[in-house]
Amino acid sequence: MSNGPILAGGAVLVASLLCWLYLRFRGSYGKSPGTPQGFASAKEEVLQPGSSLPDPDPLTEFDLEKTTSRNFVYVNKTVRHPYYQTMAHQPMHVNHWIEIDKEYKWYLDEKARVIKEQGKVVIDSLPDNDEACGELLMELVDYLPKRYPTLFTREGYDTITNHVMDERHEGLSKKRGVDALRVIARLVQDDFLMGREREDGQIYLVGGLIAFPGFYLLSETIGKPIKVLHAPVPYFNEKLLVSVERTLKRFKPDQPFERSSWMITDDRNLFWHNVASAPANPEIHPKDLWLRIDHQTFRKLPRTNAIIFGVHPILRKIEDFADSPLVPALLEKVHLETDPVMLTYKGTQKYDALLLPYLRELTQSQLDRGLIT
Repeated sequence: MSNGPILAGGAVLVASLLCWLYLRFRGSYGKSPGTPQGFASAKEEVLQPGSSLPDPDPLTEFDLEKTTSRNFVYVNKTVRHPYYQTMAHQPMHVNHWIEIDKEYKWYLDEKARVIKEQGKVVIDSLPDNDEACGELLMELVDYLPKRYPTLFTREGYDTITNHVMDERHEGLSKKRGVDALRVIARLVQDDFLMGREREDGQIYLVGGLIAFPGFYLLSETIGKPIKVLHAPVPYFNEKLLVSVERTLKRFKPDQPFERSSWMITDDRNLFWHNVASAPANPEIHPKDLWLRIDHQTFRKLPRTNAIIFGVHPILRKIEDFADSPLVPALLEKVHLETDPVMLTYKGTQKYDALLLPYLRELTQSQLDRGLIT
């Protein structure tokens, strides 16, 4: 019996295996897990747009002048009672990764001002994170024109035009580290914290663009593990650290999730709020206090395995909740009945004498008008 067909089949199998190995490790389209030893350095690659997520639904009639963010008082149960320390996350729809609203241009202009004034205080990357910065940029280059085709145009794989800001960004596939983060700052309202699991099994903050932190600085937190970063947060290390680290290590690139957090502030300075270091301004009317909600998104990049923690801060005046049924009553209840340790951490003592009487006024007005019973 001839061995011709068997040998031919073996040759096909070997060729197929070699082809698979080449595609598996060449790192194209941002989807291979990394470049192993013996292969070309990942920094020599030209990254191309691509994503582990399905394409978002295109907003073909998007009206930037009228669009507002989702109401995060309700979304993700941001303000809830009883209020206690929990991750409180839920799966994220791909449409909700990057949300753009009518204040887009103000955010980007403010971000540019903060970066110019603060430099590495708000934008930095450690060497083991530089490659992830490039991958994050290319994820955005892929996502933004698909979700917002009237605002962004992609040319080839290497160029994106931001029509709102009238800016064209080229050569993006070769950008890494802070260079990539600076382009990201000109594309989206979000900040990004970037994490990585290191050999000791801990997850470290290894870089990011954090122009709008409000009450902490990238320069004071970069290079530190989660347990150190969250040491000041009541009960976090005792009750949440293990589950949070487990979640961040195990979730896959196709399993993004989101959550929200809140604080009260007396100004619109997203970089550093006055109440982060001083009592609220007693001369302002309580209606001019702000509820700051941070919409937080979590993604894992498919090629570098970096953990991407996006933060989109949203500010709403307290007076805006006058016609939101039960919200003033809920805010008051949270401030009066939450664990005092938690309230002290959130700094409520700096403004509650100003805020709480006004919340009671709003609640009474809602009762008088029949909005609530």
